[in-house]
Formats: sequence, structure tokens, C-alpha cells
Amino acid sequence: MKARMTRAAAMLAMAAALAAGLAAAAGAQADEAPTGKPIQLALIEGMSGPFANAGAAVERNLRFGVERVNARGGVALHDGRHPLELVVLDSQGSAEAALVQLRAAEDRHIGYVMQGNSSAVAAALVTAIDRQNVREPDNRELFLNYSADDPALTNANCSFWHFRFDAHAGMRMDALAGVVAADKSVKRVYLLNQDYSFGRDVSALARAALSKDRPDIAIVGDEFHPIGRVKDFAPYIAKIRAAGADAVITGNWGNDLTLLVKAAREQGLDAKFYTFYGNSLGAPAALGEAGVKRVIAVADWHPNVGGAASDDWYKAFRARYPAARNDYPVLRMSMMVEMLAQAMTKAGTADPEAVAKALEGMRFMGDESGFHPMRMRADDHQAIQPLYVMQMDKQGAPGVRYDNEGSGYGFRTMLALPAERTVPATVCQMKRP
Repeated sequence: MKARMTRAAAMLAMAAALAAGLAAAAGAQADEAPTGKPIQLALIEGMSGPFANAGAAVERNLRFGVERVNARGGVALHDGRHPLELVVLDSQGSAEAALVQLRAAEDRHIGYVMQGNSSAVAAALVTAIDRQNVREPDNRELFLNYSADDPALTNANCSFWHFRFDAHAGMRMDALAGVVAADKSVKRVYLLNQDYSFGRDVSALARAALSKDRPDIAIVGDEFHPIGRVKDFAPYIAKIRAAGADAVITGNWGNDLTLLVKAAREQGLDAKFYTFYGNSLGAPAALGEAGVKRVIAVADWHPNVGGAASDDWYKAFRARYPAARNDYPVLRMSMMVEMLAQAMTKAGTADPEAVAKALEGMRFMGDESGFHPMRMRADDHQAIQPLYVMQMDKQGAPGVRYDNEGSGYGFRTMLALPAERTVPATVCQMKRP
């Protein structure tokens, strides 16, 4: 009964937050309604295919950010206020289809492209946008990356026209490795990752981190599987068990992660999972009780970070998307939209080059209380922000106020790294226009 009352009270609070937000939006629009031409933002992402659920989650998060900016009156430019408009283009998860959609965005003179659910796709888009911006200087595009974590994108292959708002794989691995190193129960590790650039980065970074921080740990497997094509991970779980691994390190995401942890639960694998995305898209529900204190993830934010400002942001997201299946808020995506709007206002124009220059070195505090400080490093266009390593547990356990997707399981903070402790080195030699 108490649990029902608590959930009912939470839903009432979310409803109140939504009502307050709508009222505030109405007031803002009444005073400063955007009347200019909408500024279009092209989301090029896999909205169909094996990772369609990840694409849908991205769309929700970006739409939430766009709606919040528009509720405050849109973006103030020299010629007045303009609303933002999200244009969703389905890449089906492939680089080839993404490039077709990029050409469609170019034909519509959309100056902003957003993508993230594949480093291979991101690399193809960066190359194409670099060429487009040289070929047609009057039809330039700016690429805003919210998740593609290949370090090369802000290192050897950095571009003036690309900005990454997520921590790259090396930054995430550094945070995760600190927790692995402190866990003396870990003796034998199996590396299992998707077979593309990001997965191979995770493997190499894990090897380097373990060699440096825990040379006593034996790597008993280092395997790659086809991305988005494995329907049953039971054979992989059997290999992990046969290798005697007590821990798995994986960068898997989307259904490749959900199906992996589901197979681990069904096979009763008694090993810890150190993940990049273990808190996302069905993974906690797939693991259930088997994941308690065994699944560790790393992210730039999670709902149980704590603090009034963080709680308010989370409640606002849940009020906008109350269905349990939609409970996957990603703060950095909303902040990316906020920083873009701030850069446009600073530049006074939606011209991509001017906005890019305004974004360089920008600092953003998340809101007036500064609960999530973020800055965009000018040297390589890599966002610098806090990182959290977290552990799965039952909702209601110490530090776990909120669960994930109505599963009854959430995450508690194990390690909180302030932004200044996440700063990576870079070899970027950026060419600016």
C-alpha cells in the first residue's frame, strides 16, 4: 500500500510539474512569442531497424529540449525571435542511408545536423559535411554529436564543423576503470563488444586501462560480434562462463546490450558487468534481480544524482513523457539544444559558421543553480562535463530514489567525477575557415 501511495504521489507531483511548465510556457509565449521563420534541426538517426528504440529515445530527448527553448520564446536573433523545429530523417542505422538523408537536409538548406547512435555513421557524416561546406559555402552545415564516442572524432579526425556533447570512449573508460581497479574481487575479465570502430575502441581502451591500473587482472577473452544482428547471446555467455570470467567489460548499447544481459540472466551467469550503457533502454528490466550490485554503468548524469535542480529536471521530463517505456532521459541531449540556442543568440544569427565560433569555449551551467556545468573546449570541440559511475540496485535502496522504466530497479552513484577531473588530452590540429 505504501509503495502504491508513493507512486501515486509521484505521479501527482509530475502532473503538477507539467501544469506549471505549461503555464510558464504560455506566459513566455504570450510575452515573447517567436514569430520568425523556424530554425530547422535535422535529426539523422536509425528510426527503424534493430536500433529503432534507441532512435525513438533520442527523438524524445531532443524534442524535450526543443520544446523547452520554444516555451521560453525561441531563439533571439538580430531579426527577432525564431522557434526551433526538429526534422526527423531515418538513416535506418546505416552510413549509406545517413548520407542520403544528409543530402536531403542539404537540399532543404537545413544548417544543423544531429546524430550519435553510431561512430561509423558519425565519421561518414563529418567527412561529407566537411566537403559540403567547402563546395557550397552558402549552404553550410554544423554537426552536433550527442553520443558517437569514437575518440578520433575530436582527436586525429577533428573538424571545425563537428561538436561532441558526450564524453568520448576514453573519458568514459577512465572513469569506469577507476571503479574496476578498486574492486579487488575482479581477477578475470572478458571483453565483449560490437564489431565496429566504437566497440574496438572500448576493447583497446579497456586493455590499456587494466594494464595500467590492475596489471594483475587476466583478460580471458576479447571478442567482437556483428552489430545489430545477434538475436541470441547465449553462445557468448557460454564462452564467458567457460573462460572463468568474473567480470565483463562491454560498450554494447541498444538491443545488443538488452539481449546480452537478458541472456546472462537466463543462463545464470555469476559475473559483474562493467558497461557504458547498462542503465539504458530495457537493460535493468532484462536483468532484474540478477543485476543488483552486479551491473555498473558510466554516464554524464542519471536520475539519482540528487539535488533539487536535478530532481526538477527529471520530473519535468517524466511529466512530458509519463509512460514507463519512455523513461530514458539523457540530460546532455537537452543541454546540447540549450547550448545551441545560447550560441545562436550570442551570434545573433543562425549562420552555422557564426554559431560554431560562438560555441567554441562556451560555458553552460544547466540552469540558474548550475547543477550540471558543461563547457565546450575550443581546441577540439569536445564537451567537458561531470561523469558518474553507478551501480544497479532495487528502488528504495540507499541512493536509489528513482527506478528505470518502471522496472523497480535503478542506479546509485558509486563515483562522481567533477568536470575538471574528466578532461582528456587531445591531438587535434583543427583547420578553421
